[in-house]
Amino acid sequence: MSQQRTLPQSKELLLQSYNKRLKDDIKSILDNFTEIIKSARVRAGESLMKLVSDLKQFLILNDFPSVNEAINQRKQQLRNLQEECDKKLITLRDEIAVDLYELEEEYYSSSLWDGADLPLCEAYRRREEEGAVTPEEEMAVEVVPSASVAAPGEANAGAALSTTALQPQVNGHRAGTPDPV
Repeated sequence: MSQQRTLPQSKELLLQSYNKRLKDDIKSILDNFTEIIKSARVRAGESLMKLVSDLKQFLILNDFPSVNEAINQRKQQLRNLQEECDKKLITLRDEIAVDLYELEEEYYSSSLWDGADLPLCEAYRRREEEGAVTPEEEMAVEVVPSASVAAPGEANAGAALSTTALQPQVNGHRAGTPDPV
């Protein structure tokens, strides 16, 4: 009898030992799966972030329609700017041509012109060498003195500027007058 009792006790202990090992193994498996899931979440998150980055890079580098649209818009802006600059340059060229024509007319009708076919710069240099009057001296403004003094409120008719010959002309306009637009 003692053997039968010992045997069931040992079986019972053995069964308890097996149960304990089973619970420990199940707990270990559960912990391991928990860690795997946690690790998988992190790796999945990193993987998703990498995927998003790759997609953005793909769209930026390979979005040819929007890149072409941006290039076309910039090209049109630059063409408009070029046309505007060309118009301004043509206007400036025309103004300079008119001014040059007026200067040549003035030169050829003045005392600088002696009839020889000299370039303008050569004729001006010769004139300076001869000691002729400089253009600055020609454009000096003279005031004609008055013999009578006008009463206050009346126009001072005695002192007048000779506006035709004394005021310098710039671009075909007298000094002090606004340029037409």
